[in-house]
Amino acid sequence: MQLPSLESLTRAAEIVASAMSPTPQYVWPLINARTGAEVWVKHENHTPIGAFKIRGALVYVNWLKHAQPQVKTVIAATRGNHGQAVAFAANRHGLKAVIAVPSGNSREKNSAMRALGAELVENGLDFQSASEFAEGLARERGYHRVPSFHELLVRGTGTYGLELLRAAPELDTVYVPIGLGSSICGMLAARAALNLRTRIVGVVAAASPSYAISFCEGKPIRRPAETRLGDGLACAVPDPEALELILSGVERIVQISDEEIAGAMRALFQDTHNVTEGAGAASFAAVLQEKDAVRGRRIGAVLTGSNVDSDVFAGVLRI
Repeated sequence: MQLPSLESLTRAAEIVASAMSPTPQYVWPLINARTGAEVWVKHENHTPIGAFKIRGALVYVNWLKHAQPQVKTVIAATRGNHGQAVAFAANRHGLKAVIAVPSGNSREKNSAMRALGAELVENGLDFQSASEFAEGLARERGYHRVPSFHELLVRGTGTYGLELLRAAPELDTVYVPIGLGSSICGMLAARAALNLRTRIVGVVAAASPSYAISFCEGKPIRRPAETRLGDGLACAVPDPEALELILSGVERIVQISDEEIAGAMRALFQDTHNVTEGAGAASFAAVLQEKDAVRGRRIGAVLTGSNVDSDVFAGVLRI
């Protein structure tokens, strides 16, 4: 898969703009004081579903509606944000959305998906199990399977990269969390489209290290996905196309612990009063881990989402 061009990203931005305004990128004085750097925080927690995933889903479902008008039902697998995004986009186009989630998934994310009109089905204990179940259900019932990684999803995600990289002075480094890969590949596309030299650093949970290990080995390596707080980072099997793009343009991948994720969630709330889910705070956790290296530099941190259950967030703040 090739990175989307500036022209395709611009068209994607027009589709996204029909449903939401651009999200802000702010420099927070307390964040700067904490890190010793000029940190541009991209607030993807300010979308209509509280996460960046809405962008890719809007672009994908818009294409689907025109390319395959016979489709009436779409199905996707998720831990929450992708499912909310697919349900939001499907609802805008009059499609039914069925979302497969693992057992024990976030109660509040499940409620949000149902509120957007989705039918939820539970299967398995992790994302991989839910994904395989969604594949089987799609074949059995004739539903259209919305993938978790696809070039159209990358186009949509790349629109936030365009917003950030156009609005901020040229950044030395941008830290981007990696779930299955659409977010960081979108940032790679935006950097290439704008012909910038900004370094891109991926961030994964240490308890879900498949992408970090695969990056070092140069091929997809399966590993357990056991992160407690960063459920959006819980990927056991890297997507081969995503990994290929990551290998071609990402400088390195940082691993962060659940304790570092919790610390970043607290710091972001204290310094900006923004609520972040574990995966959403991952980029800032990496910034804090590398505080000595980023001191005095201009960097970006993508706050990819805010959809954390209230009892989980309360527990993080109490620590």
